[in-house]
Amino acid sequence: DLYSQSYDAVGVMFASIPGFADFYSQTEMNNQGVECLRLLNEIIADFDELLGEERFQDIEKIKTIGSTYMAVSGLSPEKQQCEDKWGHLCALADFSIALNESIQEINKHSFNNFELRIGISHGSVVAGVIGAKKPQYDIWGKTVNLASRMDSTGISGRMQVPEETYLILKDRGFAFDYRGEIYVKGISEQEGKIKTYFLLGRVQPNPLTLQPRKLTGQYSLAAVVLGLVQSLNRQKQKQILNENNNSGIIKGHYNRRTLLTSGGPESVAQVEAADKTDLP
Repeated sequence: DLYSQSYDAVGVMFASIPGFADFYSQTEMNNQGVECLRLLNEIIADFDELLGEERFQDIEKIKTIGSTYMAVSGLSPEKQQCEDKWGHLCALADFSIALNESIQEINKHSFNNFELRIGISHGSVVAGVIGAKKPQYDIWGKTVNLASRMDSTGISGRMQVPEETYLILKDRGFAFDYRGEIYVKGISEQEGKIKTYFLLGRVQPNPLTLQPRKLTGQYSLAAVVLGLVQSLNRQKQKQILNENNNSGIIKGHYNRRTLLTSGGPESVAQVEAADKTDLP
């Protein structure tokens, strides 16, 4: 059976590393392609680790596409009906700021100068699971497309949002710079150019985030389905890892907290096993 569910008030974020493909090509020419993938693995693992923090508990990672990280907030009936239904969008903006801080910390240890280009949007989406052999939880809709375009039309090192998202966040402790009107493929054809803003950071804490939070221990259906899909994928990845180990393909050991060291790359399965966002 097809699982799908509609949501009216969801935040969507895309965070990409411009130029990472060129960086990989250069390292591959020097026979360092594995080291490049190891570094990307470290970056993604650190992003995943942030989701384990209580302040980001309303955010769920959807997937990574190459060096692009996709996350969503508000996939919970509770968040759709609470007093401030956009509190989770504030958390997503804070998460974006934290991603920038994380990549800078990684740069210090790996002697690189990577920058993130981040796009955020909000609105309605449809979520569901597709695929039989490798089921994938994903979301679709205009909101997703707009968030992706906010990333792709953005500037390296900046976080771009459309005016509608700006109007929500500007009164919740965030500072912005007005960028102007830009053409957004797939949207501007019908609606004209889109006014966008660059998120600069927080200027004051959100009063709602300072209040004690009561944890109910309940999860949304979307979170349950996402957890099941991730569990199935991890089992398959572990099976592949064991087969590779038995055939001697993977040698050595890699500690993902140490960058650019010797040994084989850590498997995606091992990283996801440490992901604190997984359900118990």
